[in-house]
Order: sequence, then C-alpha cells, then structure tokens
Amino acid sequence: MKTLYASSGYRRERERMRSNIEIAQEAQVLTIDKIAAKLGITPEDIVPYGRYMAKVPLPVLRRFEDRPDGKLVLITAITPTPAGEGKTVTTIGLVQALGRRGVKVMGAIREPSLGPTFGLKGGATGGGLSQVYPMWDIDLHFTGDIHAVGAAHNLLSAILENHIAKGNRLNIDPTRIFLKKAIDMNCRELRNIVVGLGGRKEGGIPHESGFIITVASEISAILALTTSMTDLKERLGRIIVGYTYENRPVEASELGCVGAMATLLKDTIHPNLVQTLEGQPFFIHGFPFANIAHGNSSIIATKYALKLTDMVVTEAGFGADLGAEKFFDIVCRNNGLRPDCAVLVCSIKALKMHGGCPPDRMGRQDLEALQKGFSNLDKHIENIRHFGVPLVVAINHFQMDTAEEIALVRGHCQEMGVRCALSDVFEKGGEGGQELASQVLEVIEKERSQFRFLYDVDQPLKDKIKAVANHMYGAKYVVYESAAQRHLRTIEDSGLGHFVVCMAKTQLSLTDKPELKGAPKDWILTVREIFVSAGAGFVVPICGRIMLIPGLPSQPAAMGIDIDEEGKITGLY
Repeated sequence: MKTLYASSGYRRERERMRSNIEIAQEAQVLTIDKIAAKLGITPEDIVPYGRYMAKVPLPVLRRFEDRPDGKLVLITAITPTPAGEGKTVTTIGLVQALGRRGVKVMGAIREPSLGPTFGLKGGATGGGLSQVYPMWDIDLHFTGDIHAVGAAHNLLSAILENHIAKGNRLNIDPTRIFLKKAIDMNCRELRNIVVGLGGRKEGGIPHESGFIITVASEISAILALTTSMTDLKERLGRIIVGYTYENRPVEASELGCVGAMATLLKDTIHPNLVQTLEGQPFFIHGFPFANIAHGNSSIIATKYALKLTDMVVTEAGFGADLGAEKFFDIVCRNNGLRPDCAVLVCSIKALKMHGGCPPDRMGRQDLEALQKGFSNLDKHIENIRHFGVPLVVAINHFQMDTAEEIALVRGHCQEMGVRCALSDVFEKGGEGGQELASQVLEVIEKERSQFRFLYDVDQPLKDKIKAVANHMYGAKYVVYESAAQRHLRTIEDSGLGHFVVCMAKTQLSLTDKPELKGAPKDWILTVREIFVSAGAGFVVPICGRIMLIPGLPSQPAAMGIDIDEEGKITGLY
C-alpha cells in the first residue's frame, strides 16, 4: 500500500541509516552562551558545563519574576505500547516548529536516568531531526543532578543506620525502616537485601533493606516540586524514614542531616539549559519516577521558562491517565500553573496494537484493528476534557502508515470534535511539525482553557482515589487489601488525609493489569498498599505490582554502546 507521501519512505529510510547520535554529532549548533542570550541572560549569569550545557542559577531567574507568564502547552499521549507513541520527539519537534514560525518558545522536559539508558528504553532526548543537544551528555551524567540526589538519599540512609547502631535515641524499629538505598542503574539483584551483617561494630543492626533506582527516590519528587532552597529543606525534613516501636513516624528532620542533604543539592536545584538541533532553548530539569511520583519536569524550570518566553512546551510522563493527571492535579496545584492547550500524541502502530493487531502484522494496513484501537484514544481525549483543557491530537507519522489509515484517524477525531494534525518531526524536524504548530496556535488564539482539578484536596482519601479510578481509568469500583485499609487508617489518623493522591500503577494499560489493552470498562481496581511521600506532599496508592528498580533485559542497550580513541560515542540512542 502506498504511503501518504511518495518520497516519505525513502527519506525516512535514509534518516534511519544515520542513528540519533550520528545525526546529533553532525549538527551545527550554537554555544550555550548564545542560547542564553536569546532569553536575555548574559554569559556572566550562567554556569557552563562545557560549551553546550549550563546551569542557570535561581537568583538570575528571579530577576524575571515580575514578567507576565507565557502560554503553556502540555504534551501527553495514549497508553504506551512497545510500538511507540513519540511523546518526547513530538515535544521537541513542536518547539522547533513554533520557533520556525517566529514564536519565542522554550521546552521543558525531564532528565533521563542511566538505568533505562543502558537497559531497554534508551535515553529520553528525542530522535531523528527532533532532538535536544548534546544528546550523549544529556543521556549520560549530564550536570550530575541525579548523582547528587543519590548522594543526598544515601547520606540520609547512612545517618539513619548510624543513629540506630549508636544507641537509637529515637527508638526506631529496624524492621520498619521505610527508607531504602538508591542507585541510578537497573540492578534487580539489589531490590531486596540484608544489611548490617558482621556485628554491631562492623555492620550495625541486621535487618532487611533494598535499593530503589534514584529517580524513584522521594528526593527526586521533592526536587521537581520545590520552588526555593528554603522550601527544599522543609520538604526534605518531612521525609518519613521509618517508624518507632510505638508506631510513630520518624521524619528526616529528627536525624539532624537535612542541612547536609540540601548542601549536596546546592547546584541541583538550578535548572539545566540546553538547545534543540534547530537552536531553540530547552530546560531539562527534574526526573521524578512516573509511576510512584508525578513524572513531570521541575516546577522551577516550567515557571521560569514561562517568564522567559511567550510559549512553553512541557511533557508529562506515560499516558494521560498517569502523567497528565498528575501534572494537572499535583504540579498545577503546587504552583498555580495553568495549561492553555494539551497535545495528545498517538501513533497508528500503537492504536492498532490497542485494537488487537499482533506485532508481526504492525507493518500492514489494518483498518479494523485501528478502528478498535480508537477506544484508547477516546478515553484519553475524555481524560483531558475532564480538566477543561482544549486539545489537539498529534499523529506521530511512521513510514509504514498508509493514507487510508491516516484519513481514518483524522475522520474519527473530527467525529469526536477534536483537532488533529499529522506530525512528521522525526524525519523533518521543525518543518514536519508545521500543521501541529498551526493547530496549537489556533487553539490558544480561539479557545480559552477552563482548567479545573479532578477532586478537592479536602475530600477523604478514598473519595480522591475513587475519582481518579473512575474518571481516568474507567474502573467501576476500588477495593482495598488489608494492608491498604490499615495504611488508610494510619494516614488519616496522622492528619495527612489532605494530601493529594499520586496513583502508582502500570503505564501499559488503563487498568492495573498491563496485558489489558484498549479501554476496559467497569473493572475493579485493587489497591495493595498506600505509602506517604510527606516531603513531596502526596500519598501513593500502589495498584498491582510496581517495581522501584527495573531489571535489565536479555540484551541490554549497554552491550551496543562504545567509544573510540577520539572520544566518538556509538550505539547510544
């Protein structure tokens, strides 16, 4: 079947011959001082990390505090599938497309973690001709933010363990230590361990522990939600590290090391400035886990990007049921952000997979499977509409897409009363995002956002959980296992019932079962347990089995990465 453009397949095949890193290595980009100048920031104001990356200190950004905010666009997606949706590449491509139209625009996305980069997922810097630069540094150690969070987390853990070994004045129960260790790597063998072996002097007090990946640390969530050093220290102090023998929660502030933790994070709090391949500025700052945390870039980055430019494009983790809901209900509540437009990214491949098309038939036209897959698209359209935000559906174009399939998606969106645009930013960069840019600009000009929250914070926790389960996931009931019921009572009795909810469930389905695709209705959501991220200000209901440290696949991406004598990296994507 002929594709939409006669030469599209050839051009994309030619791009495929060059990997993402090869495209980036051949790019002609500006030095970071020139990118800063586009924002009205002088070379003396930035802290460079090489020629193409820099920190922008908070005192510099506060000079722009009195400026009016620009317009805010949120990029979200349908439920992720192995077929791919293209959320990050669409975010970067839209910034490039708007830049080509003369809009003073900036992007804001999360920083990649080393674990997925060397594991299965790869980096998170876009692809093709829509990338942030320099992708190899961003995907690796970047400016050291994740390492600093890991150090602060493990300092707290070390002080806690030392406190217990040196007399345990707070009477902490070693069997109820909530805080684990952190490492920025996929190491399944570290999920559950025993520490403290070798006697009290050698190893301390023996007890079960384990590791989480650093981006799953509550400190990662705190960093992305904080607004100042004072706020950061207050939030760090509220972290619950464990419980006493009398069942009293113990906060980090009681251990006396919050000041030292904040000192380790003294540079991390400042956002990182980079650029797209076409020279538009980007903040990459924050890296909260998108399952047990809110999965969005930092409030600091988004807030000040809105002061520096006329339009900001930011991205939420996973599908609209997780990342977008958390952006609206958690991030926007924390600092008064109000999105003007949402872009819902889908791909025809992913829609066909939701419609039951097997992976080995993904390259063939299948209008029936595509039609069935619309149920997932429709549910996410409904999800965004719950918040009163106008939206555009972006079809992330792949070479295998046929004209008939694209027309079917466009026609369906028209029936749903939602705008739709074909996005070809992977292959063409900003040029390929012009239709999407036009639709976004038209939304902002002609449609006013009627933004609202899904629930009120003063509602009981069960009601807030039910609101998300019913409206976002399509669940009919919520059932609580015995541990979750016990946790609910403890949270309410502790006076923390006013916290927002940050649901933790699989990203691969609207349900709590990853194998269920499409948009199941009237199913039952099971909450296994509920824990508190007091520093971040939310409670986390655990639905299904969520891993806080991923494992490596049988063929990790790390096995294809190399560097030569001249420092040229290959295999990174």
